[in-house]
Amino acid sequence: MAIVVASGSAVSVAANTKSADQVSGRNQYVGKGRIQVIAKTSATGMNYTLNVGGVALADDNVIPYTGTAGTLSVNDNVLIDQVVAGGRVELFLRNTTAGALTNDYIVYFTPM
Repeated sequence: MAIVVASGSAVSVAANTKSADQVSGRNQYVGKGRIQVIAKTSATGMNYTLNVGGVALADDNVIPYTGTAGTLSVNDNVLIDQVVAGGRVELFLRNTTAGALTNDYIVYFTPM
């Protein structure tokens, strides 16, 4: 059964800025298992970085899915689906545009 490591709805990132780490709390450290990142942004121009145990699974990659807040789909908006050895999970969002963008995201972890 998957554990929600982090989630956010309509998280705003200002123009030309990088967010703070979106993962905090007791679930930020994971063991061996499957990690999934599901995300959607309000418009093109949002990038993301995901690190697990110091290893970059995505390094400033574009979020290709766009749409209105609240329309995130676990089946259609998968950015990462990977088995990892474990460690600290970090997720950063970076806005590359001249206007603020909003994002919906969920980071799931399934222990193995």
